[in-house]
Amino acid sequence: MKKRRYGLVGTGMRARLYTDAITGPHRDVAELVALCDTNEGRMRHYGDRVAAAGGGDPARYHPDDLARLIGEEGVERIVVTSPDHTHADIVVGALEAGADVIVEKPLAIDADGARAIARAAERTGRRVTVTHNYRYSPRNSALKRLVHSGAIGTPTSAHFEWVLDTRHGADYFRRWHREKDRSGGLLVHKASHHFDLVNWWLGDTPVRVYASGGLFFYGADNARDRGLGPRPARGSAEAAAGDPWCLDLRGDPALKSLYLDQEHRDGYLRDRDVFDGGISIEDNLCAVVDYAGGPTLSYSLNAHAPWEGYRVCVNGTEGRAELSVVERGAVRPVSGAVDPSAVDERGGGAVAVRPPGERLVVQRHWEDAREVTIPRGEGAHGGGDIRMLREIFVGPDGADPLRHQAGYADGLRSVAVGIAGNVSLAERRAVDIAELRLGIEAGPNVGVGRSADRSS
Repeated sequence: MKKRRYGLVGTGMRARLYTDAITGPHRDVAELVALCDTNEGRMRHYGDRVAAAGGGDPARYHPDDLARLIGEEGVERIVVTSPDHTHADIVVGALEAGADVIVEKPLAIDADGARAIARAAERTGRRVTVTHNYRYSPRNSALKRLVHSGAIGTPTSAHFEWVLDTRHGADYFRRWHREKDRSGGLLVHKASHHFDLVNWWLGDTPVRVYASGGLFFYGADNARDRGLGPRPARGSAEAAAGDPWCLDLRGDPALKSLYLDQEHRDGYLRDRDVFDGGISIEDNLCAVVDYAGGPTLSYSLNAHAPWEGYRVCVNGTEGRAELSVVERGAVRPVSGAVDPSAVDERGGGAVAVRPPGERLVVQRHWEDAREVTIPRGEGAHGGGDIRMLREIFVGPDGADPLRHQAGYADGLRSVAVGIAGNVSLAERRAVDIAELRLGIEAGPNVGVGRSADRSS
């Protein structure tokens, strides 16, 4: 089988998922021939990693030379793992240079970027895949299958609560995600995962959003109000030793190599204090989302919880489905660095009262509740990553009536809720998604058992 040639743009921690997939389980169908970043040191880190795995020595390019990369290296697909605010320009540039695109969520952080991607996809006819890996998790697929089967009738409403713990959630306030003009805030960067799931579970299109929230825990003002006193500016400093809120990059070889050892090249600091100034995103968020077919979603996100997981309830005309997931039952202080963005789904530190696990329950009117068996998922994101990567690099295993792979139209629908939510936060009003002019004003049942756009 001929190997497909890949280029990767953005060589931070998330890039490892794809470099390891290409040089590991999918090396028979994929070849990583080029890396692209503004930071030469991070490219060197991944070049060495790829070479050590027997994957050769990928060429290195600056993002300004993306079209040249695609032409000179014969790249067929570009994988985008760069900071969120760069996605639109990179995706559009790759499409117009003749490559298909695999892009990490979110598709874009604002309406202008989302529209630009949609126009480029339509104009070029190239394929855009958005890596909504949570769709592939067996537990989330089980809920989709349940709703899709009609077991609870026609969906009428949903509630979705997501809690990020003080290891994972705090990390968004150390890195570039803390700046809304770079990440879109958690309503876009993080919650686009969640809104995509709801859109997919319901098979419907969001049309109206009202959001509320703020920065109530992290940041200098909140620290001062709670009397925390002087704080170390960075985690990788002797003054921060023993502080559970600090991340010491020196304790993790990968984080040290990618960030601490490279900051002299571009000035990017990966270990900033979560209680300092300059944070422009929210840490507590709520939203009410209306759908074209009638259902309403109530959504909440907390980024400083003592445990991590989520709860989903979908109400229908014939019953109710409930999915409960504990990814980590408790957080304990650790010595040295641990990549905080990697959720340990074994629940390191969990106590017996809140053991890690998942449970899906369905109850029809006039009947007892019953538990639905969830197949075991292996690996990160509830088993979603492994399944998603196989579909990206190899293709689906036969027919997929649940339509797991997300195209650019799915990406548009997922970010539309967060983008409209940010407008709602700023202007203190409900926002019709049609105001964003994204071209997604479709009716209900989008994506239920069929492709919603040709890029899917």
